[in-house]
Amino acid sequence: MIDARGYRTHTGRGIACMVAGAGLLTISDGFVKWLTDGYPVTQIIVIRGAFILLPMFILAWRMGRLSSLRVTRPGWQALRAMLFTASVFLFLNGLRFNPLAINTAIAFASPLIITALAVPFLGESVGWRRWSAILVGFGGVLVIVRPIGESINIYALLPLATAVTGAFQDIITRRISDTESALSVLFCSSTLVILTASYFAFDGSWRLPTMVDFSFLVLTGLLSGAAHYLLIETFVLAEAAVVAPFRYSALVWGLLIGFFVWDDLPNLSDWFGIILIVGSGIFIIHRESIRRRAAA
Repeated sequence: MIDARGYRTHTGRGIACMVAGAGLLTISDGFVKWLTDGYPVTQIIVIRGAFILLPMFILAWRMGRLSSLRVTRPGWQALRAMLFTASVFLFLNGLRFNPLAINTAIAFASPLIITALAVPFLGESVGWRRWSAILVGFGGVLVIVRPIGESINIYALLPLATAVTGAFQDIITRRISDTESALSVLFCSSTLVILTASYFAFDGSWRLPTMVDFSFLVLTGLLSGAAHYLLIETFVLAEAAVVAPFRYSALVWGLLIGFFVWDDLPNLSDWFGIILIVGSGIFIIHRESIRRRAAA
């Protein structure tokens, strides 16, 4: 199949990479959630980040693509890296208190925020259909957070803040994608995450992990690194509009892991909120696909 850019696409392989990447990333998050019972989040981030960067550097070297790590717009890269760092800290702290599927679902509100922010920051026009989907999606977030009454889920604000910072970093990624490679963006962001977490990790709270726990810490990094590689490869193989909805398969992985490991299942109102968030996100991706094809 040939896409709008004139490139040959491999849709089946692209979808497989997206589902596998989302699965590996969610499994990595599951290990992180389990490890937060015994280790500070900053320590987990340092060890996990080191084993994300190392395979990525080796891969770039083996493929003869070390030049792709070159940075041409350091200011924008630094700003995106700071937002990425905030996203990682917020999301992983959210994992300590929220069920895995709930934490993942709220973080998936990011496409709604990106669409809303695209108007002032990217000068894009958003029609009434997408604005309606944004409102529906945020309605789903409110259903889960329950901001009124004694049943408020205050910890749900952590993945919601993740979605906000993630939206800003994705907008910056759009701005710099013409000059910065995906590897350089990931490398810069991961480096700042490790440096920031290291500053806080060695304040006396560092715990010497057992061999089993250290193996899990290493595994979280390797799984996360492999997941990011697959997610990048996804958009090389197939059109973004086709494969992007399959990113929501992470929710299925999260529900399965949460049920079998922690016996977590969303209640009825949480299910309703998840359906609103996912449905509106997929609808926005669909509408953007139609708009881009019409423009092409």
